[in-house]
Amino acid sequence: MPGPPGPATAQKRPRRRRSRKKGVAGLAIVVVGSVAVVAALSLARDGDSGGPAASTLPPSTAKVAKETLKDTHEADGQLGFGTTSTATSRLPGTLTSVPESGSEIGRGRPLFKVDDDPVLLMYGSKPAYRTLTSGVEGSDVLQLERNLSALGYDGFTVDDEYTGDTADAVREWQDDKGLEETGTVELGRVVFAPGKIRVETLHAGEGDPVRPGSKVLSFTGTDKAVTVELETADQRLAKKGATVQVTMPDDTTVPGRIDEVSTVIDPGAQGEDPTTKVEVIVDLRGAKAQRAAADYAMASVDVTFTAGTRKDVLVVPVAALLALQEGGFGVEVVKGGTTTYAPVKTGLFADGKVEISGPGIAEGTIVGMPK
Repeated sequence: MPGPPGPATAQKRPRRRRSRKKGVAGLAIVVVGSVAVVAALSLARDGDSGGPAASTLPPSTAKVAKETLKDTHEADGQLGFGTTSTATSRLPGTLTSVPESGSEIGRGRPLFKVDDDPVLLMYGSKPAYRTLTSGVEGSDVLQLERNLSALGYDGFTVDDEYTGDTADAVREWQDDKGLEETGTVELGRVVFAPGKIRVETLHAGEGDPVRPGSKVLSFTGTDKAVTVELETADQRLAKKGATVQVTMPDDTTVPGRIDEVSTVIDPGAQGEDPTTKVEVIVDLRGAKAQRAAADYAMASVDVTFTAGTRKDVLVVPVAALLALQEGGFGVEVVKGGTTTYAPVKTGLFADGKVEISGPGIAEGTIVGMPK
């Protein structure tokens, strides 16, 4: 394989990949590997024929800098209350009471009433799926007992066993709620949610008949959250648990955390092809973030995602890269009145810049640039 070309005065200048300013910056952000870089830079060419150099020195120069490079992407988001869940009745009968849309309900409070008996909210991640009575064991028992303890009932051990002591506490709870004192929690008497809820939509009203599986209402959490729709090409940005920055309508910036990521398929109107989007739910956790969002019921916000970060790396503008005749990429190193071509290894691309490394490349090295 031939070595790198010699001084610019004696060799044909390698083809420099020029950029269309904003166009290349946008392309560079989404580039992950050097194979994709070739396509991006080829698209950005500006008619360079690879002929003899017009002069002994490049028309412009830039210095290799050391800095932190971040692959970021900004997307529009909608401020709201995040994920919506549905509460269904597991009991047959007639709805005799439902809450108002927008109302907030906490632990131990009724969500709705069937035949004038309350269906009560408790906190937990596991949905109710069976009747709880003396002798049963499991994580759902532990979840129930934690709630009874938080509501002030005692005399039992908070564990995963439903004992006679648990049944006694349940009878006391049932008496307080006007329920028959059976010591057994029938399926459908309790709805579990991660925390305090806000009623989003009512699916049925007072007087409507219900049966097991009937939708009664939809709810969200009470904390503000942001929903973002990303193109599938930007899915790399949506990593659960990742930190993002959210800019409010008044330009206040608060941190957020990606809580949920899901794929949403829009079937499209008649005659149109379906489209696929990536839906991201961003939690605004912390008192500062919630205060910043409190004045906005529903509002558009800007969300900045960071897909990758490289600290203290050597970078040059993307336009400084050259496609070397022997393959790979290089830069034109300028020293005094002469130039040489140095092969480089590329790393992260972001914001119109690229991470590079290679022999002779150091902070402050001067490299050639197009006009």
